[in-house]
Amino acid sequence: MATGNINITAENIFPIIKKFLYSDHEIFLRELISNATDATLKLKHLSTLGEIKEDIGNPIIEVKVDKEKKEIRIIDQGIGMTGEEVKKYINQIAFSGAEEFVEKYKDKVEDSGIIGHFGLGFYSSFMVANSVEIFTKSFKKNSKAVRWECDGSPKYTLEETDRKERGTEIVLHIDDDSTEFLEESKITELLNKYNKFMPIPIKFGTKEIPDSKHKPKTLKDKEGKETTEEQKMITVDNIVNNPNPAWTKSPNDLEDKDYKEFYRELYPMQFEEPLFHIHLNVDYPFHLTGILYFPKLSKNLDPTKDRIQLYQNQVFVTDNVEGIVPDFLQMLRGVIDSPDIPLNVSRSYLQSDAAVKKIASYITRKVADKLTSLFKKDRKVFEEKWDDIKVIIEYGMLSEEKFFEKSDKFALYPTVDKEYFIWSELEEKIKPSQTDKDDKLIVLYASDVKAQHSYIDAAKEKGYTVLLLDSPIVSHLLQKLEGSKKDVQFVRVDADHIDNLIKKEDTKISKLSDEEKEKLKPIIESVIPKETYTVQLEAMDSNANPFIITQPEFMRRMKEMQATGGGGMMGMGNFPEMYNLVVNTNNDLVSEILSTKTKKKQERLIQQAFDLAKLSQGLLQGEELTNFIKRSFQMVK
Repeated sequence: MATGNINITAENIFPIIKKFLYSDHEIFLRELISNATDATLKLKHLSTLGEIKEDIGNPIIEVKVDKEKKEIRIIDQGIGMTGEEVKKYINQIAFSGAEEFVEKYKDKVEDSGIIGHFGLGFYSSFMVANSVEIFTKSFKKNSKAVRWECDGSPKYTLEETDRKERGTEIVLHIDDDSTEFLEESKITELLNKYNKFMPIPIKFGTKEIPDSKHKPKTLKDKEGKETTEEQKMITVDNIVNNPNPAWTKSPNDLEDKDYKEFYRELYPMQFEEPLFHIHLNVDYPFHLTGILYFPKLSKNLDPTKDRIQLYQNQVFVTDNVEGIVPDFLQMLRGVIDSPDIPLNVSRSYLQSDAAVKKIASYITRKVADKLTSLFKKDRKVFEEKWDDIKVIIEYGMLSEEKFFEKSDKFALYPTVDKEYFIWSELEEKIKPSQTDKDDKLIVLYASDVKAQHSYIDAAKEKGYTVLLLDSPIVSHLLQKLEGSKKDVQFVRVDADHIDNLIKKEDTKISKLSDEEKEKLKPIIESVIPKETYTVQLEAMDSNANPFIITQPEFMRRMKEMQATGGGGMMGMGNFPEMYNLVVNTNNDLVSEILSTKTKKKQERLIQQAFDLAKLSQGLLQGEELTNFIKRSFQMVK
């Protein structure tokens, strides 16, 4: 038997490990099972290379809990270690990493989530255990089994033992302050969280299942009544993980039903099926696999639930993928697995690492290519799903330049009549009719078909196409589109009278002379609240409404952008509610207002026409609406 001291400068490193990593102390199980997995995969690799001649069988990893003895055991059938290897890997390499860790982080508690960088995986055991034993036997011929023990001080014991089986067994003697980990439910929870898709089968406990060989018979009791014989049960090992999840397989080996089944495995509480999936697979310049799903987005979407899960070689790392997955795709669900991302990562690491940035760029490109492919493959289905995916796509167009560049191939522009166009198709359709006298292409759109019905009708009567753009970020998107496309302007259909939205010729001739217009304007302004409405006299078609309320496109868009954040709108104060009251000088009612002799009737006509214009915009409410109804009945009577 040999004893010794681990050469460290800190008198006792284990309390320091606990202090720095306390918030993550549950990761001890993940770290130890990851080590066991590595040992098993190495064994399989050596066997494949022919360096191990005998049959290695089907090795598994086993987790055992003994509540009475306060022990947790993690057992593998991997390559094991010799006594010299224990000295090297447990006493030297890991502890040199531990020493570096303490020196680097003794004053920075908040930055401590980086165990993997310092070889501290095994020593995370001491976050929950007051002493740890290792029983191990190497796969090498004639090697002797050894037992290593450490009680949390720099002292350790290393001696030969009579273990016969190849592999390693780690025994944790659990601290009094960590007895929660002796509960079967807690271990099951951790295995499900971190090790659900580990590549080696993990056994934890046993379970009973019906014996398929035994079919219950119908029997008769003493009184002749029929009874059914009880189904015989058999006890089997409870393998708690899926070693071959869908993302590790080739897309050629999977069908649509396989992707849907895997989605249910990832999110058992999600009852709606995903709209479609994207299988990621890249080998250069980094390794990455995964499956992303577009879910059916609900209005009460909670972005903190059912998020994308990040794995490293099938070991769960985090479901906070900020910095790895572009922002606009964080509403997706699924799995990303990359060995190039360490098990323990800090946010600052993700933001600065070049490989991580390449991963984000690749995912963006892959999603754009998949959307293009889906659109070309089955346009009708893609159009049917547009309302469920448009917010994600529009957000991507706004936030990722490369995605925006590719979006012309699949981003849809739906009309109020449920026709769908990609940009090139829309441009071709509206260019002949919606190019104004200055050669600018005017794209008309509505945000609310019911509220803007009369304006939509007026545009359609002219033969114009009106888009339906109603997502919450549409104002930001229109700014982006106008900045990237030459001589294009988006205008909401209620921003002005239709003749003013797409000006085809110089102004129409007014029935009213300049002197009459100068007389009319102050009469109307005396009834209309000046702080909210600006009166504009316009010569329009005589059949156009006498009063039309519009909200200038620029002011309304800036207000919407401020409400949804960004766009340089923060800190500029609130935009006031400002509208234009456009008065059609060619309408007979306007001529009547001007010619009416009594001021009272004049005011009543103005107020009635004004209220009708407000009613058409959904702006007439409360007391004003009540007064309007009373006045209308009086006028009818």
